[in-house]
Amino acid sequence: MPTRFRHDALGFLLFDVSRLMRRAFAQRLQGSELTFAQSRVLVRLARSEGLRQIELATLLEVQPITLARLLDQLDALGLVERRADPNDRRAYRLFLTPAAAPHLEAIRKVMTSVRREALREIDARLAGSVLRTLARMRRNLVSAADDATGGSRWPSP
Repeated sequence: MPTRFRHDALGFLLFDVSRLMRRAFAQRLQGSELTFAQSRVLVRLARSEGLRQIELATLLEVQPITLARLLDQLDALGLVERRADPNDRRAYRLFLTPAAAPHLEAIRKVMTSVRREALREIDARLAGSVLRTLARMRRNLVSAADDATGGSRWPSP
Protein backbone atom coordinates (compact mmCIF):
# COMPACT_ATOMS: atom_id res chain seq x y z
CA MET A 1 0.00 0.00 0.00
CA PRO A 2 1.54 3.32 -1.02
CA THR A 3 2.27 5.93 1.61
CA ARG A 4 -0.09 8.88 1.48
CA PHE A 5 1.31 12.38 1.66
CA ARG A 6 -0.75 15.24 2.96
CA HIS A 7 -0.89 18.23 0.65
CA ASP A 8 -0.73 20.49 3.71
CA ALA A 9 2.42 18.94 5.17
CA LEU A 10 4.92 21.53 6.40
CA GLY A 11 7.46 21.10 3.60
CA PHE A 12 4.84 21.28 0.88
CA LEU A 13 3.22 24.36 2.41
CA LEU A 14 6.55 26.13 2.76
CA PHE A 15 7.47 25.26 -0.81
CA ASP A 16 4.11 26.45 -2.15
CA VAL A 17 4.20 29.72 -0.19
CA SER A 18 7.79 30.35 -1.32
CA ARG A 19 6.94 29.61 -4.96
CA LEU A 20 3.85 31.82 -4.87
CA MET A 21 5.74 34.68 -3.24
CA ARG A 22 8.50 34.41 -5.88
CA ARG A 23 5.86 34.45 -8.61
CA ALA A 24 4.15 37.53 -7.13
CA PHE A 25 7.53 39.24 -6.78
CA ALA A 26 8.47 38.47 -10.40
CA GLN A 27 5.08 39.72 -11.64
CA ARG A 28 5.39 42.99 -9.75
CA LEU A 29 8.95 43.38 -11.02
CA GLN A 30 7.82 43.22 -14.64
CA GLY A 31 8.83 46.32 -16.53
CA SER A 32 12.05 46.54 -14.54
CA GLU A 33 15.33 45.81 -16.23
CA LEU A 34 16.11 43.32 -13.45
CA THR A 35 15.14 39.69 -13.22
CA PHE A 36 14.17 37.91 -10.02
CA ALA A 37 17.59 36.19 -9.92
CA GLN A 38 19.43 39.49 -10.38
CA SER A 39 17.31 41.04 -7.63
CA ARG A 40 18.27 38.23 -5.27
CA VAL A 41 21.94 38.90 -5.94
CA LEU A 42 21.56 42.64 -5.31
CA VAL A 43 19.62 42.16 -2.07
CA ARG A 44 22.06 39.58 -0.72
CA LEU A 45 25.02 41.73 -1.68
CA ALA A 46 23.41 44.77 -0.02
CA ARG A 47 23.34 42.75 3.21
CA SER A 48 26.99 41.72 2.95
CA GLU A 49 29.11 43.82 0.62
CA GLY A 50 32.65 42.64 0.09
CA LEU A 51 31.81 38.95 -0.19
CA ARG A 52 33.88 36.77 -2.48
CA GLN A 53 31.98 35.32 -5.44
CA ILE A 54 32.18 31.78 -4.03
CA GLU A 55 30.75 32.98 -0.70
CA LEU A 56 27.86 34.69 -2.43
CA ALA A 57 27.19 31.61 -4.58
CA THR A 58 27.01 29.51 -1.40
CA LEU A 59 24.62 31.95 0.28
CA LEU A 60 22.36 32.01 -2.78
CA GLU A 61 22.69 28.25 -3.28
CA VAL A 62 23.59 28.65 -6.95
CA GLN A 63 26.47 27.28 -8.96
CA PRO A 64 29.45 29.66 -9.21
CA ILE A 65 29.10 29.78 -13.02
CA THR A 66 25.45 30.80 -12.68
CA LEU A 67 26.42 33.57 -10.29
CA ALA A 68 29.24 34.68 -12.62
CA ARG A 69 26.70 35.16 -15.43
CA LEU A 70 24.37 37.13 -13.16
CA LEU A 71 27.26 39.30 -12.00
CA ASP A 72 28.31 39.92 -15.60
CA GLN A 73 24.78 41.15 -16.32
CA LEU A 74 24.68 43.35 -13.20
CA ASP A 75 28.15 44.68 -14.00
CA ALA A 76 26.99 45.56 -17.54
CA LEU A 77 24.10 47.51 -15.97
CA GLY A 78 26.62 49.33 -13.76
CA LEU A 79 25.12 47.98 -10.53
CA VAL A 80 27.97 45.88 -9.12
CA GLU A 81 31.70 45.90 -9.32
CA ARG A 82 34.29 43.24 -8.75
CA ARG A 83 37.40 44.28 -6.87
CA ALA A 84 40.50 42.16 -6.57
CA ASP A 85 40.73 40.35 -3.24
CA PRO A 86 43.84 41.67 -1.48
CA ASN A 87 44.42 38.26 0.11
CA ASP A 88 43.86 36.09 -2.96
CA ARG A 89 44.75 37.36 -6.41
CA ARG A 90 42.52 34.70 -8.01
CA ALA A 91 39.40 35.94 -6.21
CA TYR A 92 37.20 39.01 -6.40
CA ARG A 93 35.22 40.84 -3.75
CA LEU A 94 31.80 42.17 -4.74
CA PHE A 95 30.44 45.65 -4.10
CA LEU A 96 27.37 47.62 -5.10
CA THR A 97 27.74 50.82 -7.06
CA PRO A 98 25.74 53.96 -6.23
CA ALA A 99 23.57 53.17 -9.28
CA ALA A 100 22.20 50.12 -7.41
CA ALA A 101 20.44 52.26 -4.77
CA PRO A 102 17.28 53.09 -6.77
CA HIS A 103 16.97 49.46 -7.87
CA LEU A 104 17.26 48.28 -4.27
CA GLU A 105 14.56 50.74 -3.26
CA ALA A 106 12.27 49.42 -6.01
CA ILE A 107 13.00 45.85 -4.89
CA ARG A 108 12.23 46.80 -1.27
CA LYS A 109 8.87 48.24 -2.34
CA VAL A 110 8.00 45.07 -4.26
CA MET A 111 9.08 42.90 -1.33
CA THR A 112 6.94 44.97 1.05
CA SER A 113 3.95 44.66 -1.27
CA VAL A 114 4.31 40.88 -1.57
CA ARG A 115 4.79 40.48 2.17
CA ARG A 116 1.72 42.63 2.86
CA GLU A 117 -0.32 40.48 0.49
CA ALA A 118 0.96 37.22 1.98
CA LEU A 119 0.16 38.37 5.52
CA ARG A 120 -3.22 39.92 4.69
CA GLU A 121 -5.87 39.08 7.29
CA ILE A 122 -3.25 37.59 9.62
CA ASP A 123 -3.04 39.17 13.05
CA ALA A 124 0.27 41.04 13.58
CA ARG A 125 1.04 38.99 16.69
CA LEU A 126 0.47 35.74 14.83
CA ALA A 127 2.51 36.97 11.84
CA GLY A 128 5.39 37.83 14.19
CA SER A 129 5.16 34.39 15.77
CA VAL A 130 5.23 32.72 12.34
CA LEU A 131 8.31 34.73 11.31
CA ARG A 132 10.13 33.91 14.56
CA THR A 133 9.23 30.25 14.17
CA LEU A 134 10.48 30.15 10.58
CA ALA A 135 13.72 31.88 11.63
CA ARG A 136 14.18 29.26 14.37
CA MET A 137 13.52 26.47 11.86
CA ARG A 138 16.15 27.95 9.55
CA ARG A 139 18.69 28.12 12.38
CA ASN A 140 17.91 24.51 13.31
CA LEU A 141 18.41 23.30 9.75
CA VAL A 142 21.59 25.35 9.25
CA SER A 143 22.96 23.93 12.48
CA ALA A 144 22.07 20.39 11.41
CA ALA A 145 23.74 20.95 8.02
CA ASP A 146 26.84 22.34 9.74
CA ASP A 147 26.94 19.33 12.07
CA ALA A 148 26.60 16.95 9.12
CA THR A 149 29.43 18.61 7.18
CA GLY A 150 31.67 19.13 10.19
CA GLY A 151 31.82 22.88 9.82
CA SER A 152 30.05 26.05 9.06
CA ARG A 153 29.22 25.78 5.39
CA TRP A 154 26.37 28.26 5.70
CA PRO A 155 27.15 31.85 6.64
CA SER A 156 24.62 33.55 8.87
CA PRO A 157 21.49 34.73 7.04
